[in-house]
Amino acid sequence: MSDSEIFDRALRRKRRDRAARSYESFLRDHMLDGLYERLEGVKREFRTVLDLGSADGSFVWPGATVTRLEAGATFAAASGAIHADEDMHPFPEARFDLVISAGVLDTVNDVPGALALARRALKPDGLFLGAFLGAGSLATLRGCLLAAEADRPVARFHPQIDVRAAGDLLSRAGFTLPVADVETLTVRYGGLGGLIRDLRGMAATNLLPNTPPLRRETLLGTAAAFAERADPDGRTPEKYSIVYLTGWAPDPSQPKPARPGSATASLADALKPKG
Repeated sequence: MSDSEIFDRALRRKRRDRAARSYESFLRDHMLDGLYERLEGVKREFRTVLDLGSADGSFVWPGATVTRLEAGATFAAASGAIHADEDMHPFPEARFDLVISAGVLDTVNDVPGALALARRALKPDGLFLGAFLGAGSLATLRGCLLAAEADRPVARFHPQIDVRAAGDLLSRAGFTLPVADVETLTVRYGGLGGLIRDLRGMAATNLLPNTPPLRRETLLGTAAAFAERADPDGRTPEKYSIVYLTGWAPDPSQPKPARPGSATASLADALKPKG
């Protein structure tokens, strides 16, 4: 692991291997549903597909051959995926019609590099679709941990990408017609244990290097703070902000923005009151 990297790559692989033993990620399933909806609105055929961070290999598309890439060895072995990190994959230029990624980009060390590689792997006018947890996710858990560690707070939360920065990353990676949008999903938990089980189940727990383990008193304090935030029915809401990305590999056939100064009517005239 490089000193400049945000996440511990070896720990990330271990966490994905742990999740693979009894994988159950409602969140990735929800993201895939969102990607399917976007795909159904695109009137073209996709014959060759790359799934970056394929987990259990559940993504399929009618008539397409899906190549899977997965950082966790257990997931990769079970689904026939290539075992590699999303920002270090080996695919040649212009190989795929479609690249998708659900639930992993928020834990990739080099997100700009991963997006640039995805764009490079696409054929001209190929489509990239991604989804990941963005800024604002897990706000309740963050507040409860801060309350429990008020005297000696520890960095336990990953840096989060907001929707505007996500759109900028698409542009920087060379995608055309970039679109980033966000969906908020609220899940209500009966206790902190349920939330932790979900995070472990989707390999979404802390991957920051050299983080000290949670002390028992910290965990108890976090659980108490979580319970205090419960609704009258005893359930505590937690928020997941899902950022969706859409971008196209450049191609001459795509629509081009108008040249500056090419408008045939002035803004001032358009804004004049109509008599």
